[in-house]
Amino acid sequence: MVPEPETWTRELKDRAAYLWLGKMLATTGGIASFFFAYFWVMRHPLSAVTVVPATWIDDLVFFYPPSFIVYVSLWVYVGLGPQLARDARELAAWGAVSLAMAVIGLGIFLALPTKIPDFGVDWSPYPMLAFLKRVDVSGNACPSLHVAFAVFTAVVLHTQLTAMRAPRIFLLGNALWCLGILYSTMATRQHVALDVIAGSVLAGAASIVYVGVCAGRMDTASRRG
Repeated sequence: MVPEPETWTRELKDRAAYLWLGKMLATTGGIASFFFAYFWVMRHPLSAVTVVPATWIDDLVFFYPPSFIVYVSLWVYVGLGPQLARDARELAAWGAVSLAMAVIGLGIFLALPTKIPDFGVDWSPYPMLAFLKRVDVSGNACPSLHVAFAVFTAVVLHTQLTAMRAPRIFLLGNALWCLGILYSTMATRQHVALDVIAGSVLAGAASIVYVGVCAGRMDTASRRG
């Protein structure tokens, strides 16, 4: 029997199959725990809430309700990183860095609570956005953890797709999905530009740690080889 050639799609299947049920349950439980902590912090700030000002960048991004679909797609997007983890070390790196990023962000929200300004939008024609505004009350604004997890996920997926030698179209799609989520946070008036910038900085620091851990794993594997 001729062995199956090593292709990126074969590695994709192997990664997706590795502990798939455990990864799915852990990701779901992690997201649920995050939301519990997120809303608890929002309702128990330790100081007065500060309004994050809008800037000229926000004036360039028009209110666009259909972008809500891209906004909520984060919770599908963020699950791809752990699902494509190759081994326990890569999975543990993702989990540890994600937890650290969430703890830092929630700690900032608790000590320095923020919210976005009132844009004067009539939400009644947009029931899904109106529901989001009632639940989220535009708090826990800066840094945007929505942005932070989108940027971190983009780095994780880029690292994984590059390791698999996936076609460049998938790398481009990953980047565009991330940028779409960042855009949607402003187009739905959930965040302002300063929130997006701060969230990206937090994700950048987290990504450096993640990439360093993964690079160390690859160096170890190459020495063994």
